[in-house]
Amino acid sequence: QHYFIQSNLSNSIMTQSIVLQIGQCGNQIGSEFWSNALKEHAFHDDSGTFSESVSSFFRNINDKTKRNLPTKCPPGKIQSLKARAVLIDMEEGVLNSLLNSEVGELFNSTELIKDVSGAGNNWATGFHFYGAQHENSIIEAVRKECELCDCLQSFFILHSMGGGTGSGLGTKTLSLIADNFPDIFRFVIPVYPSIDDDVITSPYNTTLAMNQISEYGNCVIPIENQSLSSICEQVGTAKVDSIKHTLPESKEKSFNKMNSLVAKVILDMTASARFNGSMNVDINEISMNLVPYPRANYLIPGIAPLYSPKISQQRHLDAIFSDVFSAQNQLCKVDLKKGVFLSSALLVRGNVQISDVRRNIDKLSENINFIYWNKDGWKTGLCSVPPIKQMYSVLSLSNNTCVKYTFGELRSRFYKLFSRKAHLHHYLNVDGMEEEQFSSALESLTNQIQFYNELEDARPKDIDRPKVI
Repeated sequence: QHYFIQSNLSNSIMTQSIVLQIGQCGNQIGSEFWSNALKEHAFHDDSGTFSESVSSFFRNINDKTKRNLPTKCPPGKIQSLKARAVLIDMEEGVLNSLLNSEVGELFNSTELIKDVSGAGNNWATGFHFYGAQHENSIIEAVRKECELCDCLQSFFILHSMGGGTGSGLGTKTLSLIADNFPDIFRFVIPVYPSIDDDVITSPYNTTLAMNQISEYGNCVIPIENQSLSSICEQVGTAKVDSIKHTLPESKEKSFNKMNSLVAKVILDMTASARFNGSMNVDINEISMNLVPYPRANYLIPGIAPLYSPKISQQRHLDAIFSDVFSAQNQLCKVDLKKGVFLSSALLVRGNVQISDVRRNIDKLSENINFIYWNKDGWKTGLCSVPPIKQMYSVLSLSNNTCVKYTFGELRSRFYKLFSRKAHLHHYLNVDGMEEEQFSSALESLTNQIQFYNELEDARPKDIDRPKVI
């Protein structure tokens, strides 16, 4: 079957990824990611060895010399793990909390870039003011992390879209690594604000940020706060869930649970790069196979199961394949049935056979509307190592034109403010910011929506390829 691309991890070169976490949201997601990554590796290998699997996101430091230890074959013992990461925030609070947390020892001071006053929910302050002020520090910190990798393959950029530091400095960081490290794949995981977000200017920040991530991100995995909240409510009656193992009631721990959902997406995306499997997927194959045009780079994530291990074990495997495409399992508030699939990935983990995957893809294909020139647009991966306390799980990444409705809502909210020039002066007072950037961002968003409309309306009789903006 041509939609199965099989590779054997044991015969391939182990690669590394660097995580760039920017702003309060990005660093809180990063905190959950590093915590869960440590637990996952320790659960599946308690020998204390620094294997190639662990080296994908971690470095091993000599306790005495404080120098980086190479990954050896056979692997040596873990002495002191450090994260392959750069942490950026223009307020000290979140970074200080992270450094004092259970994962705080993973980070060095050279990986931290911080300020004290914050960006004040202003994209221009984050992008232009702090971007210019910290540009060299960011490039240098990333360069140092790159030099400590044997085979760097990708960056993961975590940030929010509604605030100032995440949207502004987050997209500035993205543009910097695109310019300075153009050959390394960039996976952007932006968290979009809810419609009822309490930041009045979030439509400005989000639209201005989108103009950057659409251009500089190889793959964009959009996450919506509203979807995260709905999923957490959906599983709120369970005593134990698949990610945090508890469902605490406090607001802070509720946010941790939402952040863990995003962390799970990264863990499942990179499972094949970290563990063995019969049908492993190189992380860069995701971009190569799922993004047919540079601007069609938004991949909607869905996860299954959402429930506790006790409940999920009662759920039939075939049902989980179906669940992962349902609206309530998407981390972006969309209805996949309203759009056309350009491509889709199914990244499966656990005790699942290739025949199980093939059977379910054949079943799913009967009800999924792929664009006419890519009717078998599946990319499939199978990693034999399941998440903690689960028999199996499925992550879907859907390149679907229905994301245009989310963008359309954003454009409407942007225009309500921009048509009245409301709050513009806060942005225009920042050196480097001009009103033309608002118009350009709005035009870019409109072109993005139109691009998806053209793809959706394309028919076999069409001769010209849809215009790529």
